[in-house]
This record gives sequence, C-alpha cells and structure tokens, in this order.
Amino acid sequence: MNKRRIISFHIEIEPLTSVLLIIATVLALYISNSHYSTWYNNLFFNTYIVKNFSLHNFVNDFLMSIFFLLAGLEIKEEVLHDSLSSFKKASFPIIASIGGVIMPAIIFTYFNFNTKYMNGVCIPISTDIAFSIGIYFLFSKYLNPSLKMFLLSLAVVDDLISIILIGLVYSHKINILYLFCALLTLLVTNIISKKYKIESILFFLICGVFLWYFIHMCGIHSTLSGILLSIVIPSKSSKKNYSPSFYIRKYFNKINNIIIIPLFAFANTGITIDSSLNLLKYPTVFLGIYLGLLIGKPLGIMTFAYLSSLFKITNKPNDLRWTLIFLVSLISSIGFTMSIFVSEVAFYGNTELIGISRICILITSFTSIIISSLFIKTFRELHII
Repeated sequence: MNKRRIISFHIEIEPLTSVLLIIATVLALYISNSHYSTWYNNLFFNTYIVKNFSLHNFVNDFLMSIFFLLAGLEIKEEVLHDSLSSFKKASFPIIASIGGVIMPAIIFTYFNFNTKYMNGVCIPISTDIAFSIGIYFLFSKYLNPSLKMFLLSLAVVDDLISIILIGLVYSHKINILYLFCALLTLLVTNIISKKYKIESILFFLICGVFLWYFIHMCGIHSTLSGILLSIVIPSKSSKKNYSPSFYIRKYFNKINNIIIIPLFAFANTGITIDSSLNLLKYPTVFLGIYLGLLIGKPLGIMTFAYLSSLFKITNKPNDLRWTLIFLVSLISSIGFTMSIFVSEVAFYGNTELIGISRICILITSFTSIIISSLFIKTFRELHII
C-alpha cells in the first residue's frame, strides 16, 4: 500500500469519526440522565482493569496516550519536513496557544479574584483536542487541509500547558523516583534506537508502555508519555521505504479515529443534569468559565497570533487566511472533557461546585460548537474560506 492510498483512507474515515463522536456524546448524555445511569457509572468507574485503575482511567490515561502519541508524530513530521520546519513557522501556533491560555485565565481571575473559587483558574484554559479535531473532521471538505495541522499544534501545546499547570497548581506530591525512571527510559530508548539503528515498532511500543507506567506513577498526567515518546521515534528510515513514525501512524490511525476518540467522548460526556443545581449561587464561577472559554480563548489566540506576526516574531502560514485562524480560535474554545477533568481536580471534595462547573462547561462547549459551525457555514457562503 503506497503513501497516497494510506492518506486517502485516513481522509475517508475522518467524517466517520465526527459522526461517531456525536453519537457517543448524545448517547452518554442520554444514558446519564436516564435510569441506565447506574449501569454507565458502574461500567466506567466500578469496573477495574487492575487494582485502583478503572475503565475510565484506562480510556483517559492509557488510550488517550496513544492519541497524543499520534498527534505528536504528526506535529513532529511537520516540524522536520513540512509546514512547521522553521522556528518562526513552528512558534506561530505555540505563541497563539499561549495567548489562548493567558486570556481565559485573566477573565476567570477578574471574576473570582480574592474568592474561594480562584482554584478553578485552570478550568477555562483547556481545549478538548478530541472534540476540536472532531469538529474539523465534520467540516474538513470545506476547510483548508493546513488548518488541521495548525489546530492540532495549537491544541496539543494548549493541553501540554494545561498538564504542566495541573502538575504545578494541583499536584500535591510528585514522585521524583518514578519521574527519574521515566526520563531514564526516554533517554535509553533514544540512545539504543540511534546506536543500533532500531526501527522495530514493537521495540518503541514496549518502551512506550514502560514510559507510560513511570509517568503515570510519578503523579503527572500520563498522556504526557505519548508526546514524549513521539520525540524519540525516528521519522526517517535507513532500512525501509518508510520510517517507524509513518508505520505507527498507519497502523494506529484507524484505531484512534474509529475507537479511541469516540470511546473517549462516551466515557467523559456522561454529565448528569441535576435540576436542583442553582447556577445563580455561583455567578462568578459561571461567568469565569463561560466568558473565559467563549471569549477569552478566541481573543487570546487571535491577539497573540496577530501581534507575533505583526512584529515578525513568527511567520503565519501563507495558505492560512486570518478568517481561518479565527475559525480555529473559535473551535479551540471547546473545553469540554479537559475542562471537566480540571474542575474535578480544582474543586475536589465539593460535589456541588463540581456539578455547577460541569453544567457551565457543557453549556459553553455546546455554544462554542454552534458558533463555530455557524461561522464556518457563513464564511463558506461568502467564499472567504
């Protein structure tokens, strides 16, 4: 199978991913608010793969590491050989992403400064990478293909910043021994693969499992292992037609698009809409999350992207209009599952506040999806995308 056919198949299954993502979300919301909710909770939270590691943990911590591995490999390919191959090109989505983190945090702080809710400052800074890519897939035939790489780079950097901040702000204890083992595993994998020119997919996957375990045990979010592993996997081959990076993406893309992304959505969007929750009781939390994501994200991304391009700090891709970058900034405001995860950590032990945050995030994410879809449709009709 040649590279063109592989890419073609990948493009064909992307719309299917969007459909499965929507079905999984709607199904999870329905089940969680019906008499099947007990079954749903037992399935994900009371079914254990191993001791103290539930099916929900398996999906979020292990399977999503594969998602981040593939995202990391795609970005690495672009950095080394394509659209992100210079510092100024590569720094464009990074600086835009930093803006998309800073502005929501400022807005949340404005509403919650000197209150007991300031711990939730990291909730609106996150982008749900799976849902953002899903929205792109849904409208991909109308959008510039380069937009996917910009969105992917933006969302991955965004989530990396979120993971680092979660570790700094919310992690009470990081196990230094396991962190050292993780870094040692990464170093040894890199040295062995280069010295002996190892291109075995199995070798990198086995090393990846060890890396994942050590990252997981050290107290940092284990999806970081996927990004770290992608750094040491060769993107060129001296023995075969294609690199280990290419073959890993070839073999896992179908699993990622058809199984991992929809399963992630199904496992994380089972939000119980409790009519007894009073949003007016926590107006500053609601406004901080809602406006932080809906306005802060696009404003931060566009401001930092424009200024960095204006002052020649970065280079905006020539094939991306500012209208397309604006669309990405809107899509990036879908915080959803990542924001929900942060809210559970930020307000740990306060069930009511976690419930309120979930409703806020749900409302904001659906608003973002609707607005993004309307702008895509409008821009398409005006022929400006």
